[in-house]
Amino acid sequence: MSGTDHVIAKPLFRAPLSVRWRDHDAFDHVNNAQYLSYVEEARLRWLASLDGEWMSDAAAPVLAASQLNYRRPITWPAEIAVELFAERVGGSSLTLSHRIVSAADAAVLYCDGMTTLVWIDRASGRGSALPAVVRRACG
Repeated sequence: MSGTDHVIAKPLFRAPLSVRWRDHDAFDHVNNAQYLSYVEEARLRWLASLDGEWMSDAAAPVLAASQLNYRRPITWPAEIAVELFAERVGGSSLTLSHRIVSAADAAVLYCDGMTTLVWIDRASGRGSALPAVVRRACG
């Protein structure tokens, strides 16, 4: 998905967030690294909302890749929302696209991109099957 897409599917999950003063840098906008933290927060809220086990003592997700396209600066104060979309569901991995938008107007796009999670066996470090609850949620 790119910032030029004309039709946006319904998000898998939408996480409203408040921009904090401390998220800013010396240029008076949200620091670029903070955008990834916003996406992480949304992703964890989505996983926590699932009705079932998505992580265990045996297997857990790790971030395998991330890509961010900065479309416009976020300034304080701001209420934003991170929207997640299932792009690709694999045997042990999941690619989620994301959009960071204004909470009041989703047409105001601050950032978009993708992250890929891979579930690994904690003991061996090798890929582990994507949990059924995650697969169902991506439906």
